Amino acid sequence: MKPIRGFNQSLPMMLLKAREAAMSRFRPMLRKHNLTEQRWRVIRVIYEHNHIDAGELAEKSFLLSPSLTRILRYLESEKIVLRSGDIKDLRRSVFRLTNKGKEIINRVAPETESIYSDIERIFGSKEFSKIFNLLEKFSYKVNKQ
Repeated sequence: MKPIRGFNQSLPMMLLKAREAAMSRFRPMLRKHNLTEQRWRVIRVIYEHNHIDAGELAEKSFLLSPSLTRILRYLESEKIVLRSGDIKDLRRSVFRLTNKGKEIINRVAPETESIYSDIERIFGSKEFSKIFNLLEKFSYKVNKQ
């Protein structure tokens, strides 16, 4: 039997551990605003792109289509997101934030930035920047192979 590396040397587990460490800082704040991680992710992506179709939204928010559909249905019912047909292709739906969605961004964004500042203080600016750079490089190189 071929030996397997120790659990503490498992890359997927270490990435999950790091994600949980980061999210432990963000979850209480999101809960305070009645947001789930996934709903916040969708709102953030739509905000960054102004308007976006469902396929691109699923890809950029790292959500499977069934989950995204359920989240979008909820966000539409709460008047946070507005769905419209794409002018160029009426079969496609395009999503944008409503004024209520933009208000959520304006309320939550300063708190998320405060959390980022706290984490950056823990690591120092250079190390914090290095984390982002290494993760970006890792994603790019591993996906490219």
